Amino acid sequence: MPNSPVATPDRVDVIVATHDRLELLKKTIQSIVDQTYSGHIRITVVFDASPQLSELEFSTPSRELRVCGNSRTPGLPGARNTGLLAATAPIVAFCDDDDTWRAGKLEGQLAMLAAHQAIGCVGGIEVHFGDRAHVRIPDAHVVTAQALSGSRLTGAHPSTYLFAREPLLTKVGLVDEALPYGYGEDYDYLMRACAAGVVVILPQVTTDVLWHPQGSYFSQKWQAMADGLEYLMVKHPSLAANRNGTAWMEGQRAFALAALGNQRRNAMKTAFRSIRLSAKEPRGYIAMAVALHLVKPSFVVRTLNRRGRGI
Repeated sequence: MPNSPVATPDRVDVIVATHDRLELLKKTIQSIVDQTYSGHIRITVVFDASPQLSELEFSTPSRELRVCGNSRTPGLPGARNTGLLAATAPIVAFCDDDDTWRAGKLEGQLAMLAAHQAIGCVGGIEVHFGDRAHVRIPDAHVVTAQALSGSRLTGAHPSTYLFAREPLLTKVGLVDEALPYGYGEDYDYLMRACAAGVVVILPQVTTDVLWHPQGSYFSQKWQAMADGLEYLMVKHPSLAANRNGTAWMEGQRAFALAALGNQRRNAMKTAFRSIRLSAKEPRGYIAMAVALHLVKPSFVVRTLNRRGRGI
């Protein structure tokens, strides 16, 4: 077996896309700076549609931070790509601006990457919502397209993504900036990555993920969810081959359409389609309840989030 090109990396580029969350961003940066990994870490903070802050700039012998604006399509995909194209280290990692890394994250994932000759590695998370916390670790050794076609694999969160840069750019490519509102860009990217090579899972919590009590960004952007899911289902035909996975995504679409308030007929049709595909998929029934004004979408989202789950 050939030596892994990432067996002993001495440099890692970390990309943090941000939008007007300075205090949370500072905690994110500090958690990256505090990694037990002894090599050089360069953190690239990409400001998207918000002012750049020079006060964030600093440099130490093994930790470097640079700040730039999104030079591509406005939104999260363009911001991630801005950082990715500026990276030069053999390893690149991503972290959202409201999440924090556990101290041994990089060390653990780099060891997994080298041991399995993989192009990427994801890890488990602990979801924090109000005063509740839930551990989510994918129950698998590797990420596969088959697994992703039936589950979002919440534990494989984008703030845990770590990749060898060369195969990422040559085999996977950039984050899809054509996704409506950027919805599901992380899911799409992971689907493409595991089709291009081995993506292993570090079976432990690597990252603390903050779910905001007022709801996530996309939980309040129902049109984005509906359009993004439709785009993903067309882009990835393997999703349609999995009845349970299709039922899940159609159930999500139905919920988003119902939550819009002016798409009741489409919501009901989509919900029925979800239920026909799998009578055990709860999202279709929940979407019908929202469409019939039996329950508010905000209540559903808050209830699920308190249990460490999303719609």
